[in-house]
Amino acid sequence: MITGSIDYCAIGQRLRAYRIAASLRAEDVAESLRISRAAVYRLEKGEIVKIETLERLANLLQTSLASLLGIDTEYYSSGEGFFERMRQLEEQSTHIYSHFDPFSFLLTSPNYLSHLAMMLGESSQTLDLQKYATTLSILKDRKTQFYQSVPKVINLISLRNVERFLHIGLVGNLNLSPGRKSERMLLAREEVYHLIALLEQQSYAPTIAITQHAIPSITFQIFYQNDNPISLAISPFRLGELPNVTTGIASITSSYDAIKRYRLLFDKLWQDSAKDQQAIDLLKATLEKF
Repeated sequence: MITGSIDYCAIGQRLRAYRIAASLRAEDVAESLRISRAAVYRLEKGEIVKIETLERLANLLQTSLASLLGIDTEYYSSGEGFFERMRQLEEQSTHIYSHFDPFSFLLTSPNYLSHLAMMLGESSQTLDLQKYATTLSILKDRKTQFYQSVPKVINLISLRNVERFLHIGLVGNLNLSPGRKSERMLLAREEVYHLIALLEQQSYAPTIAITQHAIPSITFQIFYQNDNPISLAISPFRLGELPNVTTGIASITSSYDAIKRYRLLFDKLWQDSAKDQQAIDLLKATLEKF
């Protein structure tokens, strides 16, 4: 029997995220473990009794028992599982420190999900359609959840990334006709106008800053419950121009040292960043250049 102060709910959430990352249905897990589908769903709700079950699940999902228990770094080699885990952590958090390229998906317009579907369709002729649908569904749930619960997200945005976003446009590959490329550049402009509109709202202005300094190419989020850090998520996946949701290895850790170092980096960049009206003016000037 499993005893002690273990967060069963978190284990269940990791099980679900790893199952999605492995492109397995609950039925597939049930068949492999010779249990019922209902039992799989109970496991994903945190109803776990035997350590042997977790060991078998770890082998099936190609991860470690330590990762499932949350005492080691979690690794995700596909976007679906990582984005599901992000959704779970965002649901638990009171505030989040975020850096994404070009900026957080949560700050995009209501039309952006359809634009992303278009770009993903262009990015690869061999993209698994089921994985594509799963990714978009999870992202839709993330945004819906964000607007319902509204954890405070402090967003650090790189001006260089915004400039590249405007220059390239919302494309999945670069082999587009000049006319279509111009259309996609206009769509990118609309997203930046939407970002400016958020900045002009008093509720968002204090939580968005634009930095002109060099910024890490890797994206990250730091999750907090009140003053307590929960996790640090680091990702190679990107949802902007030339998106990638299939190639790379994302990681999630609760290491105090890792969280501390990334928070110090975030605070250093945030301190000298443009905020409020200065950020609005900087984005408007950037739009004029393109």
